[in-house]
Amino acid sequence: MQSYLFIGGSQDGINVPAPDYVRDVQLPARITDKDVYVRDSLSVGDASIIIFRHENLTPELVLERMVSHYKAWAANHPHRRW
Repeated sequence: MQSYLFIGGSQDGINVPAPDYVRDVQLPARITDKDVYVRDSLSVGDASIIIFRHENLTPELVLERMVSHYKAWAANHPHRRW
């Protein structure tokens, strides 16, 4: 099993193994709830990665979330060059 990035929901940002053939995964959200994550791909040019996005997020929202996270990380990174 390969590890995939999970985006959104209560498991946002985790990187856990999932079978290659599944289209969606249910992970525990709280004591009695579960979050459903849908298999999707993000691609730029010839490169692509498989992710699992929360069922309530569109691919556009996933990309927005990733860009804002990266901007925040870059702004707070101790070795940034400005």
